[in-house]
Amino acid sequence: MGSNPDHPLPTPSTQAGREGLAALLARPDRAVIALDFDGTLADIVPDPEQSRAHPGAVPALAALAPQVASVAVITGRPAGVAVRYGGFAGVPGLDHLVVLGHYGAERWDAVTGTVHAPAPHPGVAAVRAELPGVLHEVGAWHGTWIEEKGQAVAVHTRRADDPQAAFESLREPLGHLAARHGLIVEPGRLVLELRPPGMDKGVALAEYVREADAESVLYAGDDLGDLAAYAAVEKLRAEGPDGTPGLLVCSGTEVPELAERADLLLPGPAAVVGLLEALARALGKPRGPEA
Repeated sequence: MGSNPDHPLPTPSTQAGREGLAALLARPDRAVIALDFDGTLADIVPDPEQSRAHPGAVPALAALAPQVASVAVITGRPAGVAVRYGGFAGVPGLDHLVVLGHYGAERWDAVTGTVHAPAPHPGVAAVRAELPGVLHEVGAWHGTWIEEKGQAVAVHTRRADDPQAAFESLREPLGHLAARHGLIVEPGRLVLELRPPGMDKGVALAEYVREADAESVLYAGDDLGDLAAYAAVEKLRAEGPDGTPGLLVCSGTEVPELAERADLLLPGPAAVVGLLEALARALGKPRGPEA
């Protein structure tokens, strides 16, 4: 595939994934590279406020971005937070990076450096006010962490004495709380996020691929919230006589529902960065008879 022999591009395990990678390599100027943030470009940490992009992520993206149609980071975080934690602003080579925050409800464009966001859903403020009482009633106050996200609010159980038990005990009461205020609950790896309905990573990705008029797409994620993006890529691959080739990458093995649908399974963010670096090298090689 034209990659550096010391660090070759990995081979997808599925035919659809191999076709997606081949299309990306053949026409990179018509390819969209889309990536989740936490767990994909950044390691999962106990305190979400301490999350930062892997040290190699920005250099790899800066090397790859000028060679493809577009690079998008699609995250449940507020767009501005992902930009700060990722270190994406003002980086040469990332002039046209787009960050789609809150599952696509917010958008930051590197070319303008501004965030466009809708007014917060009124249910978010109501949930925020009631949430401490709900956690107390369930007996899950100790060790849980409430993350304010502007357009949403999330409850993390990673610090609890029994994180999985706390997570399971909260699913039903938080579901009822969200429903009373017109919100939905998005489960993740030891986190439950209460947010407005109507947007997910699949909707955001499909709309962005259409906007970019892409002929191929790579999506990398690690958690349940990425399933919608996987479904969007699978739908794009199935549309029309030829479809839009796509490559589904899974970072880590903690979420079997995602890992079993991936075309390429990588052990974590460091390996995702390695894939981005290998793609940049492969696309940077001369093309034609002498390549």
